[in-house]
Amino acid sequence: MTFDLSSLALFGLPLAVCVGLFVYVLTLRSSLQRIEQEAQTATESALSLRNERDLALQNAIRFEAELDSERKQGLGRIESLNEAKEALTSQFKNLANEILEDKSKRFTEQNAVSLDALLKPLQTKLTEFKEQVSTSYGNEARERFALKSEIERLANLNLRMSDETRSLTQALKGDSKVQGNWGELVLESILESSGLRKGEEYLVQDSHTQIDGSRLQPDIVVKLPEGRSLVVDSKVSITAYARHAETSDPAIAEQELAAHIQSLKQHIQGLSGKNYSSLYGLGSVDFVLMFVPIEPAFLLALKTAPNLYQEALAKNIVLVCPSTLMATLRTVAHVWRQEHQNRNALEIAKQCGNLYDKFVGFVDDLEKLGQRLDQAQTSYHDAFNKLKSGKGNLIRSAERVRELGVKPAKNLSAPLIDSALDPENEINQG
Repeated sequence: MTFDLSSLALFGLPLAVCVGLFVYVLTLRSSLQRIEQEAQTATESALSLRNERDLALQNAIRFEAELDSERKQGLGRIESLNEAKEALTSQFKNLANEILEDKSKRFTEQNAVSLDALLKPLQTKLTEFKEQVSTSYGNEARERFALKSEIERLANLNLRMSDETRSLTQALKGDSKVQGNWGELVLESILESSGLRKGEEYLVQDSHTQIDGSRLQPDIVVKLPEGRSLVVDSKVSITAYARHAETSDPAIAEQELAAHIQSLKQHIQGLSGKNYSSLYGLGSVDFVLMFVPIEPAFLLALKTAPNLYQEALAKNIVLVCPSTLMATLRTVAHVWRQEHQNRNALEIAKQCGNLYDKFVGFVDDLEKLGQRLDQAQTSYHDAFNKLKSGKGNLIRSAERVRELGVKPAKNLSAPLIDSALDPENEINQG
């Protein structure tokens, strides 16, 4: 039993090694045969391409010869055509002269008949032209009538608009509520033209209830960057100004002008008492824009009372008219555009930072991958050295098994065996 186990250990292990080596060599030989087949296929393809090239060259030579022959035949045809052209030209001239002589003779004989045939179509054309003139005149008359009706309609529309304008003027003079609504309408129209967005950069009729239960509702709240707010309130003072503009009596005009200025001062005082700035806390600017929608009335008041602007400013009220308010709102819109651009720039910088971080992580992963590939290559070399280097390498052991009488179907390559049996490999391995 001991002898059998020893024999099994002696012959079984090398036999397993030999089987593994035979499989490896079989794989190498199969790969070599596949490479030889691919080389043979490539050689056949190259030969086929060379034959196709020769055939194409022969066809090109043949086509060139045929083209030269066709060119020569074409030149001959052109010469024949030129000769035929000259002959036809001569015949045409002779025939034209004959026809001209014949037509001249016939024209003399048939002059009267031909003249009548020419005048009848002309008479027909004149009759048609007369009818067209009559039709055009009738159409023009109808168009003039339609234009007259349209002008009358526009005149009536202009009269109605004038009446409606006078009615609006009378309403503005007599009803302060109507005046206020009209001022708010003008204010919102300017806001829409300023480039600001409703609900985004400005709010309309933003209502607030205070601790004492009272309600404050500024006409417009313009939002500014960094959470700031600017209140705009419309104050229409037209009654006294309209009477001042309509009267021709200097004394009455001066009296109404003073009333107009006093009305503005009352609006300033009332707006100052509302303390709109407290509604938005630290986010509110420390002044309110008082909008006067009638620019001539605004300019006349400042011209007559130059201190009016300073008096309002002392109460944290800034007087504005349509032109100055538009300039202010356009400036705010520009500030918002700059703010959006700055935010976009910050976001771009943030995204670039994230991208750079991702790039650094990717480079780190590539470096780790390179290190692992180097380690794998080192492991491969170590394993291969164990296969063929040193006194107890596997190739030497397998060859000894073969020398003991094992007859394998395949053999290892001679260079590989020589390398494994080289004494220098034993010294280096030792």
